[in-house]
Formats: sequence, structure tokens, C-alpha cells
Amino acid sequence: MATQWNLDPTHSEITFKVKHMMISNVKGNFTDFDAQIEAEDDTFKNAKTTATIKTDSVFTNNTDRDNHLKSGEFFNAEQYPTITFESQALSDEVTGNLTINGITKPVTLDVDFGGVNVDPWGNTKAGFSFEGKISRKDFGLNWNATLEAGGVLVSDDVKIAGELQFVKQA
Repeated sequence: MATQWNLDPTHSEITFKVKHMMISNVKGNFTDFDAQIEAEDDTFKNAKTTATIKTDSVFTNNTDRDNHLKSGEFFNAEQYPTITFESQALSDEVTGNLTINGITKPVTLDVDFGGVNVDPWGNTKAGFSFEGKISRKDFGLNWNATLEAGGVLVSDDVKIAGELQFVKQA
């Protein structure tokens, strides 16, 4: 019988980095997201994962940039309020369907399983780190500007990463 594991949002984060002006990275994160794992045992082999991120929770520590990312030129948060990820197997990597802007593409992420432990309040927790890279243009995030000296303002490649902690449900 499968066990349900629910995200512990106070001990989890999802971040991204994208090259800006071809010289440095801009970092951001999402502040509102949820995820679940359905697993046969505590090894998490062949576990099913689902995640939902609210696009209007994007945060880069710059209000103008955040509003631009929420606009129709990027995430179009009004029309597409969520980003979703679903997979059918979990190991040292996870391949699943990522949906951004209503466009679904397969994505493979590297996963590091941190293990299972019991917290001081008796809750069984599991920890995972993940990282990977996606092409934002694959998901219709095409806005850009050409730089006078050559190159573009925003790179096509976006590095994504996360630290996720889950609580085992009784």
C-alpha cells in the first residue's frame, strides 16, 4: 500500500537562476508551492511525484522585474496561474512532465535523496535536493532584448533547483 508524503513548506524552497546581460546571474524563487510524493516504501523507488507552483509568487527581490515576469511576456500568471510537474518514478534523477504557460514538456532533474529522519515532535520526514536546466523558450517564454554590444538581455537557459522536505502521512 502506498504512503503519502506531503511537502513541509517551511523547510522547502524552489529557486532559479538565469544569466542577465550575458555577464551575471539573476536569482529568484517561488514563495507559494506545494508537492506530494506517493511511495511504496521509504526508499522512494518508483515513487510518483506531483508539484504545483503559483506563478504569481515569483520573487526576485525587484518589484518591477517580478511584475514583468508575471506579465504576458513571461509567465502570464493571470491566464496560467500555476506551473505543474508530474512524474511516475524517482531515483537519482526524476523525469516528468513540466507545464509552464500551458505548454507541457518532459524534463529530467538530478535528485539527491537526503534520507529519512524523525523530528523532535515525532514526524517522519524525508529530504530531497534537485537541480536541472530548462530552455525557457521551450515553454513560450520568448521575450528578450538585443544588447548594443551584442548578445541578449536574458539567457535561454534557466537553472532550477530545490530543497524539499516532506512529512510522512499516517
